Amino acid sequence: MGVTGTSGPVMDRDEVDRALARLGAEHEAIETSLLALQDHAGRRLLEGAELTGVTKELWAVTEAQITLLWTYFDAYTDALRTARDVRARRRWSSREDLVELTELLRGESVTVAGGAPSPHGGAARLSSRYSLAALVDRMNELYAASLDMVVAADAVWSALPARIDLLAAELQRTRALAHSVGVRPGEHPSGDDLERITRTLTKLREQVVSDPLAFWQRAEGSSAPGGGRPDTTVYDREARALEEVRREIDAVLTVRQDAEQRLIRLRDVLSRADRTLAEARTARGEVLAKIAATEVPVVSGPPTALQEQLATAAEYRRQGQWHRLSPLLESLERKAEDELLRARESLTAVTAPLAVRAELRGRLDAYRAKVARHGLAEDPLLVERYDAARRMLWSAPCDLRVAEQAVLRYQQAVAELLGAPRVPGQGGPEDRRGDAAAHRGDSSA
Repeated sequence: MGVTGTSGPVMDRDEVDRALARLGAEHEAIETSLLALQDHAGRRLLEGAELTGVTKELWAVTEAQITLLWTYFDAYTDALRTARDVRARRRWSSREDLVELTELLRGESVTVAGGAPSPHGGAARLSSRYSLAALVDRMNELYAASLDMVVAADAVWSALPARIDLLAAELQRTRALAHSVGVRPGEHPSGDDLERITRTLTKLREQVVSDPLAFWQRAEGSSAPGGGRPDTTVYDREARALEEVRREIDAVLTVRQDAEQRLIRLRDVLSRADRTLAEARTARGEVLAKIAATEVPVVSGPPTALQEQLATAAEYRRQGQWHRLSPLLESLERKAEDELLRARESLTAVTAPLAVRAELRGRLDAYRAKVARHGLAEDPLLVERYDAARRMLWSAPCDLRVAEQAVLRYQQAVAELLGAPRVPGQGGPEDRRGDAAAHRGDSSA
């Protein structure tokens, strides 16, 4: 440290005293901050860790900055002490004292050996000269940069390793549970997933411990020390993967608990489907015997593949192969419901002609009852048309198209007798006169 010539107007005694008070307060604040940085848990961890990657590179720079900070602080302390000594020479400082104090307090009076490294990576300068104010600014810059690095590393170390350890403990519990139900690597996808998650978490923890700054996301635009947050992308991905495996294991455990009941329900659904198909086959024979000129769909037999898979499922349960039983049961339950629906649709399609015949019979009898209520039951035309329609509907095989026309003709005759609008598509009064003549024997119905 050396003293140079005067720097601007000479300070008076009051200005000197105020400057010394301010610089003394700054000295205390800087000392407190440096001691706090020295005792910071993150700095101690950085000093003792086997660092790699970006953290190793940045810590080498930060260590040099912290060393330089103390060098600057010592120089600042010496300069402040010298100024205080000069001021303490006499109660009323002489002009020579004030000139010297002005230079000490305002001029580039502090020479620091071994200055900051060149920003372009060259060798450090042998010495640097600063005013006390410039030295404070320089220390503040170095302190902020050093604290930022230490706080960021400490934040990652405080957050990620503990979370990884908790997830690893949960992983071990899940692995033990998986083994108990036969979910193992090479035998089940979830077993392979557990192995992959284990490898990833082990590697992740090693990387976080040795290179924490590789997992630090700086907040955009933030100037606060350590402004940002730990990057948990890999951790979050593996946590989600483990949750999916846990759900799969839970499903397997559920299968172990209710496999017997599910197998019983499966057998019942397939049995109902078989009975429905058998009923459809019987009904088809009846339809072919009773209904003429109708396309009746063929009824297929029960699928043997489902029965074979059901037998496989029962064997898996007997052997305790729950991880194989779980997906098989889910598949079988879907297929069994589909099979029952198919059987019911087949029965409905096969019996449709019988339903049509039943509807025509019901309609014919309803109109006959209506005619009887109006006292027209003995009308010759109505009797003739009713008998004709009834013979067609109660004979086998029944031609539904011809029978429907006969019912419509009977409806038309009833409508005309009761004064109601005629049935669409049927003849008018001329048809009735023709039918009456036929009734008298001119032609047959």
